[in-house]
Amino acid sequence: MNSLTPLLNWYSTLTPQTLQYAAQFYAPTARFKDPFNDVTGVLAIEGIFKHMFATTENPRFVIGEQIAQHQQAFVTWTFEFNLNGKPYQIVGGSHLVFNDEGLVTLHRDYWDAAEELLQKLPIVGAPIRWLRQRFAVVSSD
Repeated sequence: MNSLTPLLNWYSTLTPQTLQYAAQFYAPTARFKDPFNDVTGVLAIEGIFKHMFATTENPRFVIGEQIAQHQQAFVTWTFEFNLNGKPYQIVGGSHLVFNDEGLVTLHRDYWDAAEELLQKLPIVGAPIRWLRQRFAVVSSD
């Protein structure tokens, strides 16, 4: 898929200065959805990433596996960043749908907010870790 590689290159080198190029990759009415956001339109998508740069330190996406078929793709990634000097990683995947012009019309991120982020945070994490342990299936092997 010709549109996938430039998009992934943009993501892997994303900076506050390169956010302005989002319209080269997203259709005007593109939808972006993740565990915390559900927005439509290029400006709203840019807003999510502006917020990311404002609230995290040194954020970056490391692109993993890619599967592309027809006008769709699924990509795995690791989002690396720091909060208050402490490093974090979120592992997830994105389902991307492209229009006939090669622009993204749907960008749906899949990642487990509880496992990948919330249980790692100091105050919120302890009860989430406790709940996950409490409800985990224990193997009797």
